[in-house]
Amino acid sequence: MCMNFFHRRLLGLSKPQAFKHLHYSLAPNPTHFDSQFSTKQPPSSQHSNQDPSKTIATQLSNCSSLQELNQTYAHVIRTHVLDIYTAPFHWNNLIRCYTRLGAPNKALQIYVSMSHAGISPDNYTLPIVLKAACQCFSMELGRQLHSIAIRLGLELNEYCESGFISLYSKSGDFGDAYKVFEENLDRKLGSWNAIIGGLCQVGRAKEVIEMFIEMRSCGFKPDDVTMVSVTSACGILGDLHLALQLHKYVFQAKSFVKPDMLMLNSLIDMYGKCGRMDLAYMVFSRMDRRNVSSWTSMIVGYAMHGRANEAIECFSCMRGAGVRPNHVTFIGSCVLGHCCNKVSSVAQVSMKASGECFPRKSSQSADLLL
Repeated sequence: MCMNFFHRRLLGLSKPQAFKHLHYSLAPNPTHFDSQFSTKQPPSSQHSNQDPSKTIATQLSNCSSLQELNQTYAHVIRTHVLDIYTAPFHWNNLIRCYTRLGAPNKALQIYVSMSHAGISPDNYTLPIVLKAACQCFSMELGRQLHSIAIRLGLELNEYCESGFISLYSKSGDFGDAYKVFEENLDRKLGSWNAIIGGLCQVGRAKEVIEMFIEMRSCGFKPDDVTMVSVTSACGILGDLHLALQLHKYVFQAKSFVKPDMLMLNSLIDMYGKCGRMDLAYMVFSRMDRRNVSSWTSMIVGYAMHGRANEAIECFSCMRGAGVRPNHVTFIGSCVLGHCCNKVSSVAQVSMKASGECFPRKSSQSADLLL
């Protein structure tokens, strides 16, 4: 009955100082990185009679698992593609694929092998390697990459610059992050997003809003990445007036054809932290698709404000929709158990489908979503 009711509701609805830490060096031994992924599996024979240079890019792009990627990498090694074609193109593809499939240590190992082979990185290599370095917190290599970028004249490249800002921000070194940001007077949106995102990740919400205002005053139009960070910062501040302004901006800005799921989830979380679960529900109800983060934001929002019945029923509806909870959901459930002593566990509560399951939409929320 819960799902029937829930579905009915949804249907109704100055030059900076030089970097003193930089050294023109590179990790001398690739075994410094994790080499846990085997590349000894035999490749598929279907490409044995074809020119490897014509098939390797396609094979790599089609890899959907580490096992497939390891097999393709083994094929690359066996056919000496990396020795025959000395441009960084195939190296870049390998590094990108391992990073994409969640194996940043292997990606870094390949980059070190590339360096040992005498292949210089290009403007495509460094951003990918920086992303891998951030994922596995290899900050020392990241700093070495910065020195290499300066030597190659790539430090002001849009993607390299934003990568270095993200790297320093993630390590908590905002002094160097700001230095990179301020070095380029012709900075792009990616650099603004990197500094704003880095500040948001460490909870420096007020600075996020200040940087956002400065960015707008410089004539930049934010994109989805910008707005996710800014709405998250607004939630940290709990500023409802600012939340309403940001919501209107998101849905009125011509640069957004249609807000993506990540942005909508961020709006739900923002309204929940600002204490307006009615507006959070309105965003939730208008979503074409919902993932576990969408449901979790609602559950945590209700639990945070002591609305145990709504949180429990929302959890039940999520399970009824076939969405598996994650660790954040269960953290929200712990908050729920604390705010409602009579509930010993979510599974012990009988769900009731009633008109009070979720808050009715307000005229204010309706105006926001027009």
